[in-house]
Amino acid sequence: MWMKVALFATCLVDNFYPHVAESMVRILNHCGVEVEFPEAQTCCGQPAFNSGYQEQARVVGRTLLDAFGNYEYVVSPSGSCTGMIHHYYPYLFDSNPGLAGHARELVTKTYEFSQFLVNILGVTDLGAQFAHTVTYHPSCHGSRLLGVKQEPLELLARVRDLNLVELPHAQDCCGFGGAFAVKMSEISTAMATEKADWVTETGAEVLVGTDMGCLMNIGGRMRHMGRPVRVMHLAELLLEGMEQGSGVRG
Repeated sequence: MWMKVALFATCLVDNFYPHVAESMVRILNHCGVEVEFPEAQTCCGQPAFNSGYQEQARVVGRTLLDAFGNYEYVVSPSGSCTGMIHHYYPYLFDSNPGLAGHARELVTKTYEFSQFLVNILGVTDLGAQFAHTVTYHPSCHGSRLLGVKQEPLELLARVRDLNLVELPHAQDCCGFGGAFAVKMSEISTAMATEKADWVTETGAEVLVGTDMGCLMNIGGRMRHMGRPVRVMHLAELLLEGMEQGSGVRG
């Protein structure tokens, strides 16, 4: 299999967690996919849009329409940012005849990482081995807005020696919600504390997810509470497992 895709890195990953993007690229390369990073890309516009600044969201969103226009597929490590494109770009650009078609086209070819692996590449077994007890947090935007529910679980189920334990009240929000965590900080902290307690209850060594916003929020709260649980993006866990198993090396 050979194809070329564009990496939509997202703000959090590009600025704070570049190793997540690197893990994703190495896995895609291993699967026969060439990955390019269009440098013209910026924010998807979600923070501005959620705060009521729709015109500003259109301005930054336009950069993605231009950056990804010539690619067959766009792949992102974030269900939240991918969900923003899928659900709100048609609305943002509907009044502009010159851009509305480009927005709809971007929707059809943009995928979250696990979604692309499982549904487009047909890959569920990467030859990974990860001998740890793991629990999975399904982010709100990825699971509810984008519909990514089974794909991460299918990938984790095929990691050898991984003990996946169910997270109680997994569908509850972690309290991040972008601007919500800033505007409603006390409520957000209470929600993150409750999520941290549920993670601790599982006895898991590792918390895995598909959105760094959620993982940053939960992980930060757990560190503040002195809870020694490793927090990993799904791509990081899979790559580490591949290095330990029969997949990629080095």
